[in-house]
Amino acid sequence: MKVGIDAISYDIPKIYLPIKELAIARNIEPAKLEKGLGLLKMSLPDVHQDVIVFAANALKKLIEQEKLNISDISRIYVGTESGIDSSKPIASFLLPLMEDLYGENSFEHCDAVDLTFACIGGVDALHNSLDFVRVNPDKKAIVICTDYAKYDLESTGEYTQGAGAVALLVSTNPRILSIDNNFGVSTKGVFDFFKPKRSIEKSKITGNLSNDEWFGVLETDIELFKEQPVFDGQYSNICYQDRLKGAYFQLKKLLSADNSTTLYNRWRNIIVHLPYSFQGRRMFSEIYALDSDLKNSLPEDGEKYAERIKEIGKSEEYKSFAKEKFSPAEIASSDIGNMYTGSIFMGLFSTLYFHYKNNTDITNEKLGFLAYGSGSKSKAFEGNIENGWKDQVAKLELFETLDKTSAIDINTYHSLHKKECKDSILTPENEFVLDHIEKENPVLLGARYYKYVK
Repeated sequence: MKVGIDAISYDIPKIYLPIKELAIARNIEPAKLEKGLGLLKMSLPDVHQDVIVFAANALKKLIEQEKLNISDISRIYVGTESGIDSSKPIASFLLPLMEDLYGENSFEHCDAVDLTFACIGGVDALHNSLDFVRVNPDKKAIVICTDYAKYDLESTGEYTQGAGAVALLVSTNPRILSIDNNFGVSTKGVFDFFKPKRSIEKSKITGNLSNDEWFGVLETDIELFKEQPVFDGQYSNICYQDRLKGAYFQLKKLLSADNSTTLYNRWRNIIVHLPYSFQGRRMFSEIYALDSDLKNSLPEDGEKYAERIKEIGKSEEYKSFAKEKFSPAEIASSDIGNMYTGSIFMGLFSTLYFHYKNNTDITNEKLGFLAYGSGSKSKAFEGNIENGWKDQVAKLELFETLDKTSAIDINTYHSLHKKECKDSILTPENEFVLDHIEKENPVLLGARYYKYVK
């Protein structure tokens, strides 16, 4: 029995900041970002958009695109690291929005939950849902990944920002991609990137040492939460490489591959988490060397080992390999930016749509997946392209959609980032929007309400 991805959809912002404009504003040579990292556009949520809006739009598209029978949907699992509530999951916001469209209580018996482990939460949701469908072959699951990758202004992560959501229908007899039950895993508890609750003494805000109540806060410290992470970019790259390496070689062992056989050679393309477009090709060179005859040329000395890996990564042989294996997944990433949990799946969409547009028959080819989430964990697995992939992928119109997005200027970007902008840049149409946030009713304070705008 085959289990895997049967249908796919997505929702991305309709506005973006050209990377060249950001580079000029930050006194960075544009080529460093465009040619060095593969960045072209940075997609941004409009005033009326957030991660729930993106998720709801992607889910609605998937249901209508596939004409799904609502009663067949047994679970909706959301992968995200952009939750807007410490208790109420994004998945629980989606159910009433869908019931407004498809009938009261129509999703009452649908399981719903969020999974969070930085950028790998969506793969965790997929892994879980694949197991569920294997045990319950007559049921269907939907995996949604939705995030907004926001960084501080003028930080080293600023130019990697992006946003959007993807939705995957998981079922038996999948038309796009079947996935077996072999997952390599590598996990370590580290602080390469995280979003902590921070605090500040109330007196520093109020100027009052008597600890009077302040907007309902009785404690001496006020807790703060920022969408922007605390991160160490160089250390995170090391964690990324180490986790991918650990998961990759465990997968090779699980597949009982001969040690003399190079695992990545059996993959038509390699799909990885892309915080920026060229991350995968820049980080894979060590695995490339270790799983080939090149491992014999690696010195034991740490510094010399690192130098040799860099040398291999700059070789014409490796550059040719990277272009063949990684470039199809990089196309969408260049025009969207980092989607966090959705990044690896948008890489899949981009790869499939690239082959569709080029009329390449990749039926029965294998794709390799190397997921990563800071904190940190990697999962490695492979998928087989099924017979119905072309018809399903044709529905995406991915590259055409990316071409239709609208550029904004640097001042508008700053206004959106600081949440100074109160009016939408583009008028919403045929999409969900954030309607309002409750500010008066004490038992609903902070509740977020959404609606569909035709």
